[in-house]
Amino acid sequence: MNNFFFRQKKDKINYIYNMKKILLLLTITLFFSCNSSAQKKETKEKEEFQVSKTDIEWKKELTEQEYYVLRQAGTERPFSSPLNKEYNEGTFHCAACDTPLFKSEHKFDSGTGWPSFDREIEGNVAFGSDNNLGYSRDEEHCATCGGHLGHVFNDGPRNTTGKRHCINGVALKFVPIK
Repeated sequence: MNNFFFRQKKDKINYIYNMKKILLLLTITLFFSCNSSAQKKETKEKEEFQVSKTDIEWKKELTEQEYYVLRQAGTERPFSSPLNKEYNEGTFHCAACDTPLFKSEHKFDSGTGWPSFDREIEGNVAFGSDNNLGYSRDEEHCATCGGHLGHVFNDGPRNTTGKRHCINGVALKFVPIK
């Protein structure tokens, strides 16, 4: 009878010991999986642009909000830009370097609170990936100066391109047709 209780106690101790090893193994696995490459900041090579300035030069030329959006990839508050409701004929240029980016004929009201276009002026807008929110989005920036403009989504007008270029109004300046 004593052997039975001794064996039961020994089995219980072995069970607890094995469970501790399994728990330790799971904890270590979880630790390393949370440190995957998706969580690491990308070390992107510095892209060269036709218009290139130092941060000090950009800060002198741009307003605080323009600098935040264009140079630090920030986002303005929705419905804060007067360009959201700009529907006159003309072209929307980069606020930093004056490159024409979007034509007014391609602008539409997406209801998002930011100026939206169904297409860019080809060659003047460049694209990249943005993972700042934990998922990947297609970022847009000026191909001439590298200024952050916004993002492009696949939920635009189906009767045209199906794209919605959601652009920060502060990154743009409107040039009307004379």
